[in-house]
Amino acid sequence: MSGSVQSYELESLLNSFDKDMADDTKDSEVQRVPDIDGATPTVLKGIDPVYENKARVLNNAIQEIGMGWYQWQLFVVVGFGWASDNLWPIVTSLILKPVSLEFKAPRPPLLTLAQNIGLLFGAIFWGFGCDIFGRRLAFNLTIGITSVFGLLAASSPNFAAIGTFDALWSFGVGGNLPVDSAVFLEFLPGTHQYLLTILSVFWALAQLLATFIAWPLLGYRTCPADAKTCTRSENFGWRYFVIAMGGIALLMFICRFVFFTLYESPKFLMGRGKDEQAVRIVHEVARRNGKTSDLTLADLQVFDEAGHQGTDTAAVLARKLEKINFTHVRSLFATRKLAYSTSLITLIWAFIGLGFPLYNAFLPFIQATRGVDFGDGSTHITYRNLLIIAVLGIPGAIIGGLLVEIPNFGRKGALALSTILTGVFLFCSTTAVNSNSLLGWNCAYNFMSNIMYAVLYAYTPEGFYTYLVFPTKDRGTGNAITATANRIFGVMAPIIAMYGNLETSAPVYVSGALFIAAGALATILPFEPMGKASL
Repeated sequence: MSGSVQSYELESLLNSFDKDMADDTKDSEVQRVPDIDGATPTVLKGIDPVYENKARVLNNAIQEIGMGWYQWQLFVVVGFGWASDNLWPIVTSLILKPVSLEFKAPRPPLLTLAQNIGLLFGAIFWGFGCDIFGRRLAFNLTIGITSVFGLLAASSPNFAAIGTFDALWSFGVGGNLPVDSAVFLEFLPGTHQYLLTILSVFWALAQLLATFIAWPLLGYRTCPADAKTCTRSENFGWRYFVIAMGGIALLMFICRFVFFTLYESPKFLMGRGKDEQAVRIVHEVARRNGKTSDLTLADLQVFDEAGHQGTDTAAVLARKLEKINFTHVRSLFATRKLAYSTSLITLIWAFIGLGFPLYNAFLPFIQATRGVDFGDGSTHITYRNLLIIAVLGIPGAIIGGLLVEIPNFGRKGALALSTILTGVFLFCSTTAVNSNSLLGWNCAYNFMSNIMYAVLYAYTPEGFYTYLVFPTKDRGTGNAITATANRIFGVMAPIIAMYGNLETSAPVYVSGALFIAAGALATILPFEPMGKASL
């Protein structure tokens, strides 16, 4: 798992809140449209009640159409984005050692720093950009940009060049979850929103695929970890590997652009004043699903009589920025218990945001370096072991989904236990006396960290959605705070690694301590979302 993706659930929520915009209204003469079940939510402050009422009508129309062929196709192509979000940070971690050897890089973690900066700016640009120039364009461009710069990276003549290409392909990768989650949720009926969690299957399989391909390419065409000299001809494996990953991204792009017709989001079109096109898209989705829709243009235009809807770029940005304004920040700290909960969740994500990439992004480097110390630093063994470690992540994610439903244990207990054990196993890895024992501890670490993330992804969005934690109008801000903390601390990880010296156990100790601290904080979280209704 990559440092970028540890926050994938929060990033997807932050940039897809148009799905829930109908929950954030202001005092106005415009009456709120009831949900499909007939309930009319309480009027709260917001920016554009006309937009929000229309969004609720569109939500109800999608709900009436239900889950069908179009959404299942979309599920697959959106899965490409989830896979890409994990695939490329793993590419960086796998090529770090051979690239450092060939180019004699004095500070190898700079490559990871370039990646994390690209991911950060990519998430910001595409997250806001898809609300300005549309979901459809961004949906195709993110993987397209990734494939182009991934393929070009194979020609890198020096360390600066590969670092630049890494930042550029990461700029594309950073937009996958923000854009794809927005696209998916805006076509997804509320009864099937659990599929957003199921998409993590693509994420886990991407780790396995990247490691599986790396084993023959990097395992046999790479300079030994203890090599004194390393020429391009002796070290061509990483270039073949990057070409293979770029080729996979190109195939994903072709499948999206050529073999699948993505409709522009009805809510995006409506937000730009194109109500007629929004209605047409809803009917087209219904047709693709073999159904019909009763939605008419009049159902949307009726709200224009009671108020004015902003449709220009400034209005779109205003609706986006409304989710992260200071009024909403203050609401998250309105009571002592809310402030306590908000602070703890943010700290947990920040600690994990630093601890996970601090170790995981440099795992191949550490595995190879420690292997040399044990007299077994062959690249073949290194990448074989990484494949074994990757396999253990899949059952970990599944077990995490089961643990959260245990009575009297729930999300809090599973999160605290798995996070603390993740840190403990990192500490234990420093006691390894041979490659096999190091492999065993790393397998245990990856198994537990996947449980940790499965639980964290369940607790955090439920914590923001459950009526006990945050009211509906503050969801965006809560997720924005945690996602930002996670990203910023992720950028700090390679900087700490540079000064901590990857050839010592210092980064491992720091990472392990952060996990244990995050687990300890989880034990004192004030809310248990299991079994609670969400607003």
